[in-house]
Amino acid sequence: MALLFNPQNHISQSNPEKPYINFLRRTSAFAQSSHVQNLQTHVEKLAPDHKLVVVGGSKLSGHVNISGSKNSALAVLAGTLCCSGTSKLHNMPNLSDTRTMVSILRSLGVRVQVSNGEMTVDTDGLCSLEPCSDAVGKIRAGLFVLGPLLTRFGEAVVALPGGCDIGARPVDLYIRGLRALGAIIELRNGKVHACAVNGGKLVGGRFHLDYPSVGATETLMMAASMADGMTVLTNVAQEPEVVDLAHFLIRSGAHVEGAGSGKLVINGRNQLHGPEFTIMPDRIEAGTFMVAAAITRSHISISPVIPLHLLCLVDKLSAAGCKIMQSTPNTLEVSALPAKIGGDLQGFDVKTVRELQKLGAKIHLYGNNALIHGKEQGSDLSGSQVVATDLRSGASLVLAGMAAEGITVIDGVTHIDRGYENLEMKLRCLGADIRRHPFSIVTGTGGTI
Repeated sequence: MALLFNPQNHISQSNPEKPYINFLRRTSAFAQSSHVQNLQTHVEKLAPDHKLVVVGGSKLSGHVNISGSKNSALAVLAGTLCCSGTSKLHNMPNLSDTRTMVSILRSLGVRVQVSNGEMTVDTDGLCSLEPCSDAVGKIRAGLFVLGPLLTRFGEAVVALPGGCDIGARPVDLYIRGLRALGAIIELRNGKVHACAVNGGKLVGGRFHLDYPSVGATETLMMAASMADGMTVLTNVAQEPEVVDLAHFLIRSGAHVEGAGSGKLVINGRNQLHGPEFTIMPDRIEAGTFMVAAAITRSHISISPVIPLHLLCLVDKLSAAGCKIMQSTPNTLEVSALPAKIGGDLQGFDVKTVRELQKLGAKIHLYGNNALIHGKEQGSDLSGSQVVATDLRSGASLVLAGMAAEGITVIDGVTHIDRGYENLEMKLRCLGADIRRHPFSIVTGTGGTI
């Protein structure tokens, strides 16, 4: 493999402006400029970690605006690399993950302008095929750029990505899928080295995913969008975020059929152009606020949402006794007020995390199942000091703290900031007692200030 892999042998002779791998390091005079060095080393600098201090017992009321989908935004930002010219993106969430993805694009030489939930992404200045490894290492979605770079330019070098600490998340599906499209790929020194050997271009093929991975589905869909011929992907992910990316690619000129089903058929195009596109609302953020209303026995409204994306949660909360109404095509009202629902809520099947036990929850784990006892079995929640170990568990701890008696202090807030835009501000506007504090002024278990 090492003898076969030489990206320089596959640089298209018909495209003299094609960027080189390590272009910034090879072109000595240009590489010495401070502008290029800033591009090469630009990594989003996060603020020092804070703690969230939550005082339980508050009722929520009012309306909350739901931000654009984080998972859709990350995939679409990567998808702009497939497009020549400028993409204009609306409803972009302001999150640490999306800022990191912008850093990744800028490290390639892409020009990105950000203003009030809108981004313009101009890829015509792209001058490198190896994004900043430090930035890629921050988020799992960093690997998404591999497919677009490989299909548009015929080669790429991308570091293995980071993300939540939730166990092994192998990239095997990405690699085998890209090889099915004619890529030669090596893993060396923590990086994926890839090139297309068919005249520097991927070719259509068939690939069956071992399991419906969202990331692999999106990466392969982007790679196939400019491959020669037809690609058929089966056992693909069907999540709304996959459909949103397909809509973006179609708006760019791609030919994608079957998004939202288990089979994708993609006919590759020679060129895609930057479109104007609006990111869908974040269904996970919407679900978080729906649960917030339920856990605090409150009544709130949320918009914009796509109700079809929330059917599973609506069914669960309705079974528990919540009243959920669709007041407009993109607005839901969620009520768990005892006076409105005629009593207390009933239990249902969910998945949870161990940190909730520190708040007093009675949870017994049986393999992959958890039995959770309600208040009737003495599972009253009380404030404690807990740690958010990943994005979604962090949000669940915030909700639990709102329902607990006393003060809850939550470490690991940077995980929450990866996926929730101004979570504490939105909750405060609904009436929650929640504040952000630096480590230095929060002391003692139980959150003594």
